Amino acid sequence: MESSTDLTRRGFIRKTAGWMLSSGALAVAKDSTVSWPSKPLVVACRDTLVKGLTLGQVQGLIGVTGVEVEVNPELFCPNLEHPQKKYSLATPSGIATLKDDLSKNGLVVTAFLMHNRLDERLAEELAWTKKLVAAAVSLEVPVIRIDVVPRRTQAEEFLPFAIKACTKLCEIVEGTRINYGIENHGSITNDPEFLRQLFAGVASPHLGLTLDTANFYWYGHPLNELYEIFERFAPRVFHTHCKSIRYPDDKKNVHRPMGWEYDRYACPIYEGDIDFGKVVAILRKANYRGDLCLENESLGKYPEEQDAQILKKEIALLKRLAVAGTATPKQAT
Repeated sequence: MESSTDLTRRGFIRKTAGWMLSSGALAVAKDSTVSWPSKPLVVACRDTLVKGLTLGQVQGLIGVTGVEVEVNPELFCPNLEHPQKKYSLATPSGIATLKDDLSKNGLVVTAFLMHNRLDERLAEELAWTKKLVAAAVSLEVPVIRIDVVPRRTQAEEFLPFAIKACTKLCEIVEGTRINYGIENHGSITNDPEFLRQLFAGVASPHLGLTLDTANFYWYGHPLNELYEIFERFAPRVFHTHCKSIRYPDDKKNVHRPMGWEYDRYACPIYEGDIDFGKVVAILRKANYRGDLCLENESLGKYPEEQDAQILKKEIALLKRLAVAGTATPKQAT
């Protein structure tokens, strides 16, 4: 979605922490009918979902072992909490502090997130990225999620610019294991043809996709065309945003206006139209080794006291799929 919901608007995690720990809320359902691969995918979440928690609380209260971390141009991590300090990647000591705190608490950063403005300030963006890549190498963060959207450039002129800018970004990570995941969102990168031409024009193995499962659907692609799009780009997927939408039956398999009724129909992944068993099976077939990163933009629709239960059920579903070698039922039980 392109107009973000404040996912931490009510500080629900702190208010429900006792319930989550005492009730076994993070128990994961097991399915004896599926096979088990040698290496499960990491289940992660956007750092906006754990804002208000310290790193020491994240795994116990939320149940994830991975976090996608937003980094601003000053190299601060604005959504990571600590009672005495702010996390910064601007200095070697700051990087070492975050690395130590992550290790102590059994967490990994599965991706950094940048809110890029490439066509407004390309030189500054490249300088910022160069510093962030150095931090990613030190922290062994494999992916940097990026925005490739026109802000000042006309749509018809944006593809040549995007190829140029992404080529320069890829030059920064040459010789490293760091990859970029362009998030499909907005009116440009939800267009499969634009993505195809961009990837072909840059021709770098370091440039791929942060697959936002709901954004292609938000854009207007029919449900029965989504999985072909996922399959087409699965070899390019480095990172994910797992979220869903539940449209009325007569709107699922038709082309809809971009963003049609998103605020009304956005929902938790276990209630949505997108079959995450199929999604994970498609990614597995393409040898995906990234994360399953939860994003929820629907919490504002529900009473505050339901927030923890909703996230717990979403994470349980992703955990089951993270270890499943074959497609499993869409709904968590």
